[in-house]
Amino acid sequence: MKLIKLSAVCMIMASMAACTGTVQKSTLFLAGDSTMADKDELEASPERGWGQVFPTFLDTSRICLQNHARNGRSTKSFIDEGRWNNLTARIKPGDFVIIQFGHNDQKKNDSTRYSDLEAYKANLSRMVQDVRDRQAMPILATSVVRRYFVNDTCWNTLEGYPEAMRETARELDVALIDMNALSGEWLQQVGEEASKDYYMHVQPGTWSKFPDGKMDDTHFNEAGALVMAGLAAQAIRELPVKPLDSYLLPEPVAEPVYTVPVQGLP
Repeated sequence: MKLIKLSAVCMIMASMAACTGTVQKSTLFLAGDSTMADKDELEASPERGWGQVFPTFLDTSRICLQNHARNGRSTKSFIDEGRWNNLTARIKPGDFVIIQFGHNDQKKNDSTRYSDLEAYKANLSRMVQDVRDRQAMPILATSVVRRYFVNDTCWNTLEGYPEAMRETARELDVALIDMNALSGEWLQQVGEEASKDYYMHVQPGTWSKFPDGKMDDTHFNEAGALVMAGLAAQAIRELPVKPLDSYLLPEPVAEPVYTVPVQGLP
């Protein structure tokens, strides 16, 4: 069984201290699904969401990060379960909210999660307006790609959902992090075989949660999560999002920094 590095634990504690002081800092909220979410079995599983390691790129002495993303959620279920209301109740003027959904909205066989493209756009529009009503800045992020190759070419398996989010961003004049395009370009460059090292391709006997191994081309290990977080940071630098880009570190921290678990989440 592998253990989380002591240095990473120390950095988590330092990040926690930075966000619990008396000075009220701006907060970056994350709302999304399992590709972004925190994972709580750090010693038993290598799976990590890109939001979980995003503090590696963020100056958490100046801005706090709350990761509200959760496994298996769509825009519909995130709203229906009260998670969105829980998040918006915490927003104050000057905060930022990155919204990334799509993987589970497309699941037609699950009525609790499925949103057709029209409903998906309506849910995103509501989220954008709710954030703006609280004098904070919404940022939409298209879903990261799954690792799926056909004849050495990476294919998009998310149907029309990334484009529907791009349309929503244009229609509402919202900043967009095109994680779908960025992750697809990266995956194509790395290639079908080498990219296995960044996803949940777990060898038998290496992690206690998966004694027989696991082959998962949707979710990331730490290396993959760091790549995706880096792509998000790169996109934020290139976006007209002020002052969020100023909270990014000039260079990422040498050892991965994880998010502080958010208290009081359903």
